[in-house]
Amino acid sequence: MRLKGLYAITDEILTPDATLPAQAEQALAAGVKILQYRNKTASDADCEAVCIRLQNLCRRYGAIFIIDDRPELARRIGADGLHIGKDDITPHEARSIFPEGIIGVSCYGSIRRALAAQEALADYVAFGSFFLSPTKPRSGIVPIDTLSKARKSLGIPICAIGGINDSNIGRIAAYSPDMISCVSAIWKGHIARNVTHLIQGMTP
Repeated sequence: MRLKGLYAITDEILTPDATLPAQAEQALAAGVKILQYRNKTASDADCEAVCIRLQNLCRRYGAIFIIDDRPELARRIGADGLHIGKDDITPHEARSIFPEGIIGVSCYGSIRRALAAQEALADYVAFGSFFLSPTKPRSGIVPIDTLSKARKSLGIPICAIGGINDSNIGRIAAYSPDMISCVSAIWKGHIARNVTHLIQGMTP
């Protein structure tokens, strides 16, 4: 699967499970290429039905479906991928539980962490926040040139994340990350229009 393009991450407030499938379909139809389900409070059992629906939607639209920090659920439903952060299991542990799919690792501003993830057979790494994030306001701000350093050091796809919207996405796109991830910039307001503007901003 091609790890490239606009990467949407769900949000418990902006995309509650009851409305998420309909919202996700709007985003996928407008051009989102990767969709990550992120829910830090519900149990795997509570999330399973909506994740199955999202996986099926992504297959219909030729997109990639990734689950955040739920390796057993990702394996059980045959999700395309799994994403983990610094407070989750290690990439080695993730691969032992979820051996077949895509594994992504949050690296914040650390090239060293990214190199370790690559060594552990991660499929992509994510860097950020690059701007103040309304979703994670306490996230540290990472210099944008981290993307250049990462490109020189790594041989796996790179994702940029954190506070990215249609007014600043061009600054990120100039560094040519493989994927650019957004949360509120996609889900607040008119989803299809938001996605269209973001994709236009990614185009040099």
